[in-house]
Amino acid sequence: MNRTFYETNGYLTQIEVVPPAQVADIRTHFDTLEVEVGREQARIGLLDRHFDTEFIWQLATTPTVLDIVEELLGANVFLLATHFFCKYGQEEKFVAWHQDVTYWGLEPPTAHTVWLAIDDSDRENGCMRVLPGTHQGGIRTHGKSEQVGNLLSINQEVFVTPEEEQSAVDLELKAGQASVHDGALIHGSLPNRSNRRRCGLTLRYIPTSVRQTITNSTGKRWSPILVRGVDAEKHFGETQIRKIR
Repeated sequence: MNRTFYETNGYLTQIEVVPPAQVADIRTHFDTLEVEVGREQARIGLLDRHFDTEFIWQLATTPTVLDIVEELLGANVFLLATHFFCKYGQEEKFVAWHQDVTYWGLEPPTAHTVWLAIDDSDRENGCMRVLPGTHQGGIRTHGKSEQVGNLLSINQEVFVTPEEEQSAVDLELKAGQASVHDGALIHGSLPNRSNRRRCGLTLRYIPTSVRQTITNSTGKRWSPILVRGVDAEKHFGETQIRKIR
């Protein structure tokens, strides 16, 4: 990986994670899950299903992904959470500008997010957009979005200047590719203007040295799983055991 680019800009993109020959299988797995829970639940309601759904766990622990995360975080790494974001065609759903770690209750607020494309993700169907370098300014104050349709958990939004918005970069991905971004990088996405679904799986990682000092935006405590190295600090008690039902 280009560590210098990442440290300067706060993101990497078009990382090959799922081989093209396996992309259809991954999409079939998600399609089945989508039918099981329904579109409303699939849009933003599929959180932490790596505990009970094998294909999600396999994606979250893909060596390609963990190698990158380990280079960023060090040898001892927790998988903090997983979360699907789906935007269906011709809807006004969007993701406001925000920083991931703002309401996660972590100290220090060190985390990195891998965004894995289940479907092709492009500007037309509302791919993720980032504001390069904004992770270097620390955590900004977030308010509430005045625009209807924000998919974020508590309708959070951070103010950005017109100059910053002009610098936005679209992270277009083919299904099976991923991007990775610093938890303090400002990012968001526009509505899906196409007739295609845009689904991505976010994979959140932290070093074992991080502790949770307050509950997260959903009022809960995290249940991280050790995926690389050792957990010497035990900030989250004994390492969570994953159980597939």
